[in-house]
Amino acid sequence: MPGLWMGGHYWVDASGEVRPAVVGREFDLVISLFTRPGHGPAPNVEHMVAEIPDGPLTAGQLRTVQRLSRTAADAVRAGRVTLVRCHAGANRSGLVIAQTLMEMGREAAAAIDVVRRRRAPWALGNRIFEEYLIAGLDVACLLAGLDDPADG
Repeated sequence: MPGLWMGGHYWVDASGEVRPAVVGREFDLVISLFTRPGHGPAPNVEHMVAEIPDGPLTAGQLRTVQRLSRTAADAVRAGRVTLVRCHAGANRSGLVIAQTLMEMGREAAAAIDVVRRRRAPWALGNRIFEEYLIAGLDVACLLAGLDDPADG
């Protein structure tokens, strides 16, 4: 999807050394699901932060994924270059990117396939995130809310 990028806070160079991925002004919108000081973006870049775990999510966290995905889809439709990032750029960012693609009309299986083909075959390796996407985040919110009535 032109204008939609997926990444992490770290990358591994050709020698196998882990390097920081620092964002400057390359993007109009950065959505961070994990943050660390010194990783950007530049002060004038819109930056949304919503740290979520790389594991089972609460209904509230799933609603946050929905909100961020709608924001990313709206930004891309408006021609804004958008980055969704987490720690390694695989699971949490993959969840939001796949849901963004679904907001833009793709079916769950096709969105998951795009993430894996364009990012890496191991992207979205968190099986529960894949299950959330296949079931639909509305259904996942309802089911997750059953565990915590105060969250539903």
